[in-house]
Amino acid sequence: MSDINKVVLAYSGGLDTSVIVRWLQDTYNCEVVTFTADIGQGEEVEPARAKAEALGVKEIYIEDLREEFVRDYVFPMFRANTVYEGEYLLGTSIARPLISRRLIEIANETGADAISHGATGKGNDQVRFELGAYALKPGVKVIAPWREWDLNSREKLLQYCDERNIPVEKKKGKSPYSMDANLLHISYEGINLEDPWAEAEEDMWRWSVSPEAAPDKPTYIELTYKKGDIVAVDGQEMKAHEVLETLNRVAGANGIGRLDIVENRYVGMKSRGCYETPGGTIMLRAHRAIESITLDREVAHLKDSIMPRYAEVIYNGYWWSPEREALQALIDQTQHYVNGTVRLKLYKGNVDVVGRKSEDSLFDEKIATFEEDQGAYDQKDAEGFIKLNALRLRIAAGKGRKL
Repeated sequence: MSDINKVVLAYSGGLDTSVIVRWLQDTYNCEVVTFTADIGQGEEVEPARAKAEALGVKEIYIEDLREEFVRDYVFPMFRANTVYEGEYLLGTSIARPLISRRLIEIANETGADAISHGATGKGNDQVRFELGAYALKPGVKVIAPWREWDLNSREKLLQYCDERNIPVEKKKGKSPYSMDANLLHISYEGINLEDPWAEAEEDMWRWSVSPEAAPDKPTYIELTYKKGDIVAVDGQEMKAHEVLETLNRVAGANGIGRLDIVENRYVGMKSRGCYETPGGTIMLRAHRAIESITLDREVAHLKDSIMPRYAEVIYNGYWWSPEREALQALIDQTQHYVNGTVRLKLYKGNVDVVGRKSEDSLFDEKIATFEEDQGAYDQKDAEGFIKLNALRLRIAAGKGRKL
């Protein structure tokens, strides 16, 4: 007799999670509560309700979390200019802590004994979901079907559906790419992408045109910042998720945001994936531009030095950890004067910064000018500065030391 009476499942309505609903019911003889989050995946989430009802689910949660996702997770991450392994903008990683939090909250609301997810035993997402869950509810039971069952192929999953009359859409031919989408990105894995030498097919991409097919005329866009976050596009104030939706549309139309990488997963293997992050690509470039005129030099360099650690924390699933909160506090402290406007030129896959201005700018034209500065900067001061900084080098050279 199972001690699990009720389970909250992160439910998409697709093949895997539809099978998981019935598998949980059969294996644990328990009630299943489904939770479907709309975080901008670009597909209608309401049909998940009918699919869950057809599987006998009585408690169904479907929530629009787009604004919260961008405001409380994406924006804080971009204040740090976060990039994992020099390229990846963490589109999948940053969505998991929000989903984990709601799974635990719903478990508390419904009196559930456990939570469940559809992440496989090979990927990072199982780690992210579960680290978040344990951080928020230490004693929670987590059920990860992919680590328990033997339904390890699409064919076996479909056979399971046929045997139990589970209604699912069946696609003919090859399995589609394994995809994950939210307002920040779409990821693609599987099929030919499992060969790192194989080029991604053009018809795989969904949000962006190829740079070759992008308009021959550049698009200019202005982003207004307040304390490190974008609050307006071309002078029009927007909510956080509206900003990202707008940037995705404009960037995608200009062939911006495609990425093809081999990354190091936390579980130990290398994985090849393709990503579309059009709006995020603009956000990263623009944020660095506004910081370039508003941040103190040493503060900017400090941020750059901790960014790789911050990126690893998020990638590995430690959003709900004391180290992430400590890093976030430092990062947020640096953003008080990151205010102003950045002007960008978008052209055939490129994002060029062509202007930046701020009332809090530390750029002083009188000092930086190559023309007459009316004594704003005494160039003779540089001589002593250079000699003092060269002192250790001069001493070592005088002792005959070689580099």
